[in-house]
Amino acid sequence: MSYSTDASSVLGSLRRIESSKLFQTSVIAIIILSALAIGAKTYDLPEVVEQSILFLDGAITVFFLLEIIFRFAVYPDKKRFLLDGWNLFDTIVVVGSLIPLDNSEAVLLGRLLRVFRVLRLVSVVPELRFLINSLLKAIPRMGYIALLMFIIFYIYAAMGSLFFAPINEDLWGDVAVSLLTLFRVATFEDWTDVMYETMSEYPLSWLYYITFIFLTAFVFLNMMIGVILEVMSAEQNSREAEQAHRERDDMARKLDEVQQQLQALTEMVNHRLPVRDSENR
Repeated sequence: MSYSTDASSVLGSLRRIESSKLFQTSVIAIIILSALAIGAKTYDLPEVVEQSILFLDGAITVFFLLEIIFRFAVYPDKKRFLLDGWNLFDTIVVVGSLIPLDNSEAVLLGRLLRVFRVLRLVSVVPELRFLINSLLKAIPRMGYIALLMFIIFYIYAAMGSLFFAPINEDLWGDVAVSLLTLFRVATFEDWTDVMYETMSEYPLSWLYYITFIFLTAFVFLNMMIGVILEVMSAEQNSREAEQAHRERDDMARKLDEVQQQLQALTEMVNHRLPVRDSENR
């Protein structure tokens, strides 16, 4: 019983270390250091500096390996550790980083996974995880907006190809090229040059561009932003409700512990009173 209690106490202490601000800050600092080392490799550096960066890369890899092992050791349900998307991502990146860079067949994969170590910053910082999770949950709803946007693009591309192809074949020769031209218009990349060119033949063609920009750049963009904000708001409410539920559970558990202690104290007092009465007699 004592051994089980001690093991539980040690495990609880390790979990507090894993969730502590100091541990999280240290991991973030190492990730940033890894990003700086990756960026430094893109420059022409002296041999001594390159060897130092290579040694640093190995030390960072060992640190990340120990960190993922530590997280796995303190995880409550180890069978479900890899079922968490962020844990699976971290494990793949860390294990993939063990590929030696002098292996010519796997050097590209090893370097790529080392670059992806910077993305671990997302899995470490809760606020970034919240943003990514909200964005992923918003993608299905954004897909319908993107489909509607493509329909509008296609209609305008077909119209532009029918009317403006004789003016400029390079911009309006077919539907595919017209789609690229409209993408240029939607991103405001010298779109006025395209408009003035067609206005030389069709003076009212400005209506074509204004309505297209209004739909794509304003209406659909605001719809996308609205969907993301709605999902983020729902996620925030869900997270706050979950946190409130955990706080209520903790409060109820503490109240149960206090009641048990009071009950034990009451029983102890009641047990001593008859003994004292008998002694007094």
